[in-house]
Amino acid sequence: MTVPPISTRGSASPAAVPGGQGRGLAWLAVPALLFFIAFGVIPLIGVFVLSFTSWDGLGEIRPAGFDSWQAVLTDPGLPHALWVTFLVIALSWVVQTPASILLGTFLAGAQRYRAVLAVFYFIPLLLSSAAIAITYKALLDPNFGLGAGLGIPILVQDWLGKPVLAFGVVIFVVSWQFIPFHSLIYQGGVRQIPRSMYEAAEIDGAGRVRMFFRITLPQLKYTIITSSTLMVVGSLVFFDLIFVLTAGGPGDATRVLALEMYKRGFQANLMGPASAIAVILVLVGLALAMLLRRLGGRDASHSQLEGA
Repeated sequence: MTVPPISTRGSASPAAVPGGQGRGLAWLAVPALLFFIAFGVIPLIGVFVLSFTSWDGLGEIRPAGFDSWQAVLTDPGLPHALWVTFLVIALSWVVQTPASILLGTFLAGAQRYRAVLAVFYFIPLLLSSAAIAITYKALLDPNFGLGAGLGIPILVQDWLGKPVLAFGVVIFVVSWQFIPFHSLIYQGGVRQIPRSMYEAAEIDGAGRVRMFFRITLPQLKYTIITSSTLMVVGSLVFFDLIFVLTAGGPGDATRVLALEMYKRGFQANLMGPASAIAVILVLVGLALAMLLRRLGGRDASHSQLEGA
């Protein structure tokens, strides 16, 4: 007996299906691309153009050439603001990253009570930065705050009136608010690590600490790069919390670049220099993000095992 030939009429070839599916998926990205152009690219171009003008925010916009850039780049306060910004980035990363990795690894466990703890840990991220700053400002008040109420002498200090203490308070409050977000990222990354790797390590007699340093941390390499990128770029635009908590003081101890941009634009009504600082912020953020991406590299064998 002969087998009848299979008709291929009306069926797509295997090579044609992926191409058609790819074109269909490309159309799905069009709305997101339009939103990005409308709310990302066009405003950025507008800010760049505005940095070459003279405008007080209400009156006529007049071309000013490189006057705004010259005023910003020759201002002795700019290097200080950049230094404070980079210091906030570095110290917040040093505090947040280890704590987030440990919390994320802990919350990735299977115990039921860890899910309840995860909800409590996530609460600070749900609160407004301005509300958090007002709360901590009241708690740290040397006359009517937590230290005075409980009678604890070590807490009765001028936390926001001394440069070193004020800077430390900013780092602590920022870390307290954003550690839950990064812990959630690391929690997802840990849960994507194959369980078989830990089972093999247990058979070999490895303990939890050794498995953490030999399995968990290496497998979280790209998760660390992703979290660090979000952390660094986010630290560049810290404004509301610092503005309410210290207003850049005492003196200029916590005057970051984003706060400098606000003071130039909305307090001194110098939109040209403020736009120039905004462009500098964008360029610094892009440079740091590209540097982190290059440091992370790309390894297909590891990226297939890791969840981020």
